[in-house]
Formats: sequence, C-alpha cells, structure tokens
Amino acid sequence: MVLCEIGNTHYHFKQKGRIWKFPANKKPDIRLEKDEAIYAISVNDAALKRLSSHYPVVDLEPFVSLDTEYHGLGIDRAVACLAVRDGVIVDAGSAITVDVMQNGLHLGGFIYPGLSKFQQLYAQISPRLQKALNFAVDTTKLPQSTVEAISYGVVTPLICSIYVVARHKEIILTGGDGGYLARFFNGAIVDQSLIFKGMEKIIKEL
Repeated sequence: MVLCEIGNTHYHFKQKGRIWKFPANKKPDIRLEKDEAIYAISVNDAALKRLSSHYPVVDLEPFVSLDTEYHGLGIDRAVACLAVRDGVIVDAGSAITVDVMQNGLHLGGFIYPGLSKFQQLYAQISPRLQKALNFAVDTTKLPQSTVEAISYGVVTPLICSIYVVARHKEIILTGGDGGYLARFFNGAIVDQSLIFKGMEKIIKEL
C-alpha cells in the first residue's frame, strides 16, 4: 500500500515504512506492485491530477468524516485530526495550523503564517531585516539584537496562542518546522507520520 499526502509544494509518500517527498510540480517516480494503487489526499488539484494521469489513485477525501462544526477545514488538517483523539495538533509547514481535539471531537483551530513566510515579510520591509530566525531564542527575556528581536516577534505570539488553546492537553507537532517548535513545549511529541496515521485509519474503515 502506498500513501500520498499532496501539499502545496511537495508530494509526501509512505511506502513499506519509508517516508519521503517529491516536488509537486513534477511527475513522481513510484514503483508499484501489480494491482497496487496509491491512496491520496490533496490540497493541490493540479498535483493530484498529475499523479492520477500516471498511476492508479484512490482519492480518500470522500471517505473523510470528522466530528466538527468548523466550515472549510482543509483535508490535510481533518485527516491529521483523525489520528488524535485528545490533543493539540500543530502542523508547521508553509502555513502553521493548530487544531484542538477532545474525545474525538474537533473543537476548532487557527492558521498562522509559516515561519519562512515571516522571513520573507521582514526582508520586504527592509534588507536589514533579512535575517535567519534563531530558533534557540530565549522567549523569557527581551531581545538584545535584531536577529533575536525578529525571532522573538515571530515565535512568541505563536507559542502563547498554542498554550492558550492547549490547556494542559498533549501537543503533537508535525510538518517541516515541527521539530524546531517542539523545544518550546515541554513533553511535546513530534510525529512526522501523523497524517499517514490518519489515512491508514480511514483505509481500515473502507
């Protein structure tokens, strides 16, 4: 069984326990066994169409059912939530999404720009603000340099927002910057296979 989560910029594959990614604007090179299909979810219609034109693909979106009152919840967020009964899911990619689950019910969530987007924004304001974020910034002290000031301004509001909605719940981080953000949360879990776990749960119920 091959799983594929298609994002804005990459295909993310899981096959025989191996996880890797491939640019979403190119034809991915996948070897399938006879009669094997790719089970996929996608937020990128063009990339899904490209994949389907070369391989047998089962789109899982029609089979996704999440108990929520949220309108317009992205398929990737919904599937990640299905993998967590109780907790706060932080998916830190090109956008950072935060969703709260309680007893299998999706209570809601919010969206924050991705960390790389903030770097681009500061660079647009002034070339002097084109600085790499310092993920080791001490959020308990006022910054004493421009790099620290930018990093503090980006990270602190996000961290505080997550703490507000977490209320002692377990925090699970995924996505490219999930590992970086984990250092700000004691006991947080980093799980880069979270969406795949949600997909596997859906497939078992087909």
